[in-house]
Amino acid sequence: MRVRAGPGPVLAVSAAIYVGAILLSGQAQYLLPENLVSVLGRAVALGLTAVGQTLAILVASIDLSVAALISASAVLASVVMDGDPAMVVPGVLAVLALGAVVGLVNGLLVAKARVNPLIATLGMALVIQGGLSAVVSNFAGAVPPAFQLLDQGSLLGVPAGLVLLLAVAAAASLMLNLTRFGSDVFAAGGNPEAARLAGIRTGRTVVGAHVLCSLCAALAGLYLAARLGSGAPWIGRDGVYDLESIAVAVIGGTVLAGGRGGVWGTLAGVAVFAMIDSLFNILGVDAFAKQVFRGVIIVAAVAAYAAGTRRLVA
Repeated sequence: MRVRAGPGPVLAVSAAIYVGAILLSGQAQYLLPENLVSVLGRAVALGLTAVGQTLAILVASIDLSVAALISASAVLASVVMDGDPAMVVPGVLAVLALGAVVGLVNGLLVAKARVNPLIATLGMALVIQGGLSAVVSNFAGAVPPAFQLLDQGSLLGVPAGLVLLLAVAAAASLMLNLTRFGSDVFAAGGNPEAARLAGIRTGRTVVGAHVLCSLCAALAGLYLAARLGSGAPWIGRDGVYDLESIAVAVIGGTVLAGGRGGVWGTLAGVAVFAMIDSLFNILGVDAFAKQVFRGVIIVAAVAAYAAGTRRLVA
């Protein structure tokens, strides 16, 4: 029996805590729609990364190179554009090409060379971060003001970055639910041997999932370059986008063993983290306590899902 994961309970409890704590603090203005949209807007980079990470996890893989790739993408975009509006398109294409190459190498290492995905992508992360740190030690290059509209602009009152995230999530969801590749992703992650016997080329599916994962991380790097106006070799690492993208996918119901989960659940997990960050900032709570609370939520979400799965299967 196939059990679909659901992020609803965790999201509902987190939202209730968020609303209750803000009301008790006497700062109800933070519940206004524009402020709530702003809270979600600040989680765009994590959301973009997590959408890609979800695809990798669905094929029973994982990608620890996304944080380093985000840093490299932001630096590459800033250096290529160098403040020149005419270089925006070449800069974006260069970053997407970098993402595609990194994803292709990761996928080939995992699917063809049979290297454990944790080791393969961690090694890739070290290669990227080491090379980046050897070349750049501080902010490098600059993006033109027009490109910064990706962060500062809006569409019908919705931040442009949030529009980008929703568009990427919608495209990924449609791909998973309506295309042959999407069904192959679930099959390859759920039961690789049965998928191979059914004629599915699981190796290509794993490679494709890793390429898409890296492209999403590259988009996150472009967004952060627009947000900061430049690129720096530490922005991906300091944002802990590798581990947090895995965490929000798990909170959203994507199973680490592969084959079960979805993009919208992952976005619900991103919303949970966004609310935690916002609430702790409003209340002035210590950053270390925030990490502890995040850890508790992750463990509780996985435990609740496991318990629900056992009841349904039984």
